[in-house]
Amino acid sequence: MNGLSKESVTFLEIDESGDAQRIDNFLFRHLKGVPKSHIYRMLRTDVRVNKKRVDQTYRLKLGDLLRIPPVRVAKKDEAPEVYIPASELPILYEDDALLAVNKPAGIAVHGGSGVSFGVIEQMRRARPEAKFLELVHRLDRETSGVLLLAKKRSALTAMHEIMREGNSDKRYLALVLGQWNNVRQHVKLPLHKFDTQEGEKRVMVREGGKISHTIFMLQKNWPGYSLLGAQLKTGRTHQIRVHLSHLGFPIAGDDKYGDFARNRELMKLGLKRMFLHAQSISFSHPLTGETLEISAPLPAELQGFIARLDAQ
Repeated sequence: MNGLSKESVTFLEIDESGDAQRIDNFLFRHLKGVPKSHIYRMLRTDVRVNKKRVDQTYRLKLGDLLRIPPVRVAKKDEAPEVYIPASELPILYEDDALLAVNKPAGIAVHGGSGVSFGVIEQMRRARPEAKFLELVHRLDRETSGVLLLAKKRSALTAMHEIMREGNSDKRYLALVLGQWNNVRQHVKLPLHKFDTQEGEKRVMVREGGKISHTIFMLQKNWPGYSLLGAQLKTGRTHQIRVHLSHLGFPIAGDDKYGDFARNRELMKLGLKRMFLHAQSISFSHPLTGETLEISAPLPAELQGFIARLDAQ
């Protein structure tokens, strides 16, 4: 429906992509460009499910027949369509329910905040036959590594439950500035999200913020640098980056919370990105119960910088 002018009643039979989704969220997705206020007005008056009126909290079921009244959505010539290149990222794991890709640094996971498109939009363009494809979780734009997507709504909701209950294990590798000495250290610091004067999203340690817990494990030391493994026990925005920066061990190359003078020196030494990599994720498969561990190798540019430190 997106980008078209609908001048007649539309009937849709709900398939896997809409099963268990709230009807208002389903309509937001299928009627992009229509104001939310108009969609809620339609729900109160003209929308029907199996010939009956339902409220906005109704969850659609497989086989439901949804009646959508005539509605006008912005035509393509009224708003230029953003070009989204089809791109299949390196696949780490795939079955009927889940897809794991190896995300490079520098690519956003989704469009928004000044970014026209991201991984999810590119993957959908590359797989036009896919009825359902959604992000299970997110990675920062400059973070590389394992990114998990769901190919079924049932898998998406189950994975969100697994992560919410702490039944997944996410591991990262980070190179920090400074000499980290503790072999294993639990960091529990509350995180508060805010907007800068320029409108940029930032996070800081502040009392009253959301409970946040990271376990750091020392992998290796060099003069002035430490390689850490990080295990997320909670999944807050920029959690690893802010925890480390607050402790005085900013991640090498971090352009938000790092040491900007040192970052310029690091670029001259060949590190042109943030050294944070989503190394692995493990969990019980939401549909089969099988234990899965999916990992992504350290990118060549990060391996090369490690080799440079080893050679000193």
